[in-house]
Amino acid sequence: MEISQTERPMFANPLVSATTTTKHENLSLIEASMSQWGLIRIMGCISLFVLLLPEACKAGVQYVGTIYPGCQGSQMTWINLNGLFLISNSSNFAFGFSTTQDATQFLLVVVHTGSSKVIWSANRGSPVSNSDKFIFGEDGKVSLQKGEAVVWTADTGGKRVSAIEMQDSGNLVLLGNGGSVLWQSFSHPTDTLISNQDFVDGMKLVSDPNPNKLTHILEIKSGYMILSADFQTPQPYWSIQKESRMTINKDGGKVAVASLSGNSWRFYDGNKVFLSQFIFSDSSDANGTWIAVLGNDGFISFYNLDDGGSDSQKKIPSDPCSRPEPCDALYVCSGNNVCQCPLGLSNRPNCQTEVVSSCDGSTELVSAGDRLSYFALGFLPPSSRTDLEGCKSACYGNCSCIAFFFQNSSGNCFLFSDIGSFQSSHVGSSFVAYIKVSSDGGSGSNAGGDGSVKKSFPIVVIIVIGTLIVICVPLPPTSSPLGSRVFSNFFKSTSEEGTSSGPSDCNSDAYLSAVRLSGPR
Repeated sequence: MEISQTERPMFANPLVSATTTTKHENLSLIEASMSQWGLIRIMGCISLFVLLLPEACKAGVQYVGTIYPGCQGSQMTWINLNGLFLISNSSNFAFGFSTTQDATQFLLVVVHTGSSKVIWSANRGSPVSNSDKFIFGEDGKVSLQKGEAVVWTADTGGKRVSAIEMQDSGNLVLLGNGGSVLWQSFSHPTDTLISNQDFVDGMKLVSDPNPNKLTHILEIKSGYMILSADFQTPQPYWSIQKESRMTINKDGGKVAVASLSGNSWRFYDGNKVFLSQFIFSDSSDANGTWIAVLGNDGFISFYNLDDGGSDSQKKIPSDPCSRPEPCDALYVCSGNNVCQCPLGLSNRPNCQTEVVSSCDGSTELVSAGDRLSYFALGFLPPSSRTDLEGCKSACYGNCSCIAFFFQNSSGNCFLFSDIGSFQSSHVGSSFVAYIKVSSDGGSGSNAGGDGSVKKSFPIVVIIVIGTLIVICVPLPPTSSPLGSRVFSNFFKSTSEEGTSSGPSDCNSDAYLSAVRLSGPR
């Protein structure tokens, strides 16, 4: 039987079959290797991308130089780092949480690490707990929250912050896209200035409140640098123009910029022309890092951060008694902060005026005493020009007036709605000072006041008339019970008023003299 070609059985060549199998296996290995290499390359790229991404803040980790959006935490987050989570490249300055006098309350601050001096604070007056958070959100907003409330936020004009830098100068800087500066702590000082930080018109240094809740303000206004007590109406107590310790480089210029440089505080005009300087230390280190701090005592003090924060002997102002409250209000400061009650209040409990309201008519003006001055008199314009009686009338007619100073030679009358400490003037003062007090308080002499004499005059007259009747009217006959009772009751009523019997002779000179002294003088 003939077998057709198509039906003829095929016999495979063993050598050819083995060769084909080997080729297929090699191709599979090559493909697998290429696939694995591709996967490795992809994973490597992803890892590199992740490494290059800004890192969110982690608990217990301190970051150097810069942090990025997605960073948030509380003091507890970085408790192992004393709350400081961002340090400058030089490690001289750090940003984070710092405790207050109350160990359970915290401020968000920039601090000099070597001296522990705080040079800027975000939330003075609004401390937070150890669980409240600093938030640098993915949306680029920067804030400090107390519970759900925002106690501080950086005003960036609505622009997104892309990074926060802690610079080696001590400046905390918030950067936008392209590295533009959106906000910086140097432009928003609190109570401290540091070397090479420009203090310009429009900025303020504000002290912490003193025990009487009074704060002090340093600012540049209209070419003048001024320190003031922040009463309802601010009262200046120092200015650069009246500082005798200044070294003048160019006279007549208006101050626009102040900057610490080396051992001096330098002042420039709007074109950065050097006008003058205040040398506060004998140290000649031109590269020294100093800070100027406006304290709640009213002094500006200078500290050398390179020397552990040691302070200079020189302060502004130079006279301790020329500050607003070296003593309590109305007390007289003399010598080295010696405080005394003024003569006009010395007969009153705790040296107080006891005025509840100066508008209810129950007040009077008393002389504060001799040789007194006041820190603001050399800086304020007078309220009016008049005579002493006119100045008194002006204070009586002004419910806000609690004291006034009057200068007889010029007729200048200064009314004050708030008052600090008086100054003792050893060389005498051209001013007289009066204090508004309660006419129902105190005892004894009013030390120069005139209101109490006028008010007490009717009472004195009644007492004197009663005394005259007691002494001069003949005793009624004892046989008249009615007359005896009337006389007895009258005597009893006058005695209960505290009236003592006067001279026995109604016509004697001593008696007439006593009557005259009781009336108006």
